[in-house]
Order: sequence, then C-alpha cells, then structure tokens
Amino acid sequence: MTVVLYDLVGREDRRFSPHCWRTRMALAHKDLATEARATRFGEIQAICDGQQRTIPVIEDAGEIVADSWRIACYLEQRYPDRPSLFGADGESLTHFVQHWVHTVVQPGLVGLIIADIHDHLDSTDQDYFRQSREQRFGRSLEAVQADRDQRLGEFRKALEPARRTVQDSPYLGGETPRYADYLLFGALQWSRVISPLALLAADDPLLGWFGRCLDLYEGLGWQTPGYDWPGLRGGD
Repeated sequence: MTVVLYDLVGREDRRFSPHCWRTRMALAHKDLATEARATRFGEIQAICDGQQRTIPVIEDAGEIVADSWRIACYLEQRYPDRPSLFGADGESLTHFVQHWVHTVVQPGLVGLIIADIHDHLDSTDQDYFRQSREQRFGRSLEAVQADRDQRLGEFRKALEPARRTVQDSPYLGGETPRYADYLLFGALQWSRVISPLALLAADDPLLGWFGRCLDLYEGLGWQTPGYDWPGLRGGD
C-alpha cells in the first residue's frame, strides 16, 4: 500500500513547504512507500474530501490525516513496528522542539524569504499569496524582506540551541535522526528551495548537520531544485 502525500509545489517542481518536508522525511523514516503529489495553493480545496484547507495531507488505506504533527503521531501509532519518530523520550520533548521551530525559527525566517517565495510560485498562485500575506503583515512582501542581510545575523543566533546540540552528536535525535531533526530541517529546506540567501555560514556546525539530513533516505532532500550555500554541495 502506498501512502499519498499532497505536497505543496512551486515553479520548476520546487517542493518548498516546511510542513510538507517534515512529513516527507517522517514517511521515509518509517520506510513507507509514498507518492508525493504536487499540489498548488489553488488546488488544495479540491483534494481528498474537499474539506482540506492546508497541506500536508496524507491518504493511507482510506484514512485522511491533515496537519504535520497529527500525521507524525498517526504514523507512530499506526506503524509501531517501524523505526520510531520520537525515540525513547517520546512525544513531549519533540513537541517542545516543534514549539521552538514554530515560535522562533519560522517567524524569524519568513521575513527573510517571503518575497522569494512569491517569485518561485506558479503564476496561478502568486496573486493569492501576495494578497493573503500582505494582509497578514500589513505591508508589501518586498518591504517585509527588505534589509534582510542586516537581520540575518539575529536569525542565525536564534539557532544556537540546535548548533550546540549537533556539536556533540550527529543529529538532534542523537546518533540517528528523529522527528525533531525533521522539524528544523523542514524550516531550513524551505529557505534553500526558494531563496538564494545563504541562510547558514560556511563554518556553521549546523551546515554539516543540514547536509547529513539532505543525504538521508537516498538523498531525498536533494530531489527538488534548490540553491547552493557556501560549503553545501549541490543546488542551482
């Protein structure tokens, strides 16, 4: 049985959603056959039962599950005989990492790349994205992203907890990757896929960790167009 994942896509088949990436990595971690169906913003309401408003969404043997965290918990419960996403520490510690990514990492990151996201969307999605995001931020996408080079240093400082962790072990999850890794990986992959901004410095210990995550599962993370960062192989 193949799990169907509805996966947000931009131009040139760029799979850019941080939430979809954490789900793609979770499915690969569980070694589940997956069909990642490219889905544009304007197509979301037509998928599955017509009740979905955001993705990722998966279909698994008739079950429809939405929201990346709910999907991770579903996979852990549905496939307990396959490698654990949470490890011995369980869901609570991983949930803490998710809250950190959602309240610190992604809010700090979106202002650095939001105009780049727009520019990498299919033309049919660009008007929706600009209107909805400019309403949210109260100014133009270009104004939100302005002076990002001056703000990049502060964003990099916010990653210090993860940086210190991977100086002592290969992954946030220890010797092997866990869902906590995929949470942060999804955010950084979001940027790499749609922005030429080098988010991490070439001497940042997180760059090695990010490269290891890109290499996981036969190089799954590399299987979408993306930009190169100094010290990171591949990209445009």
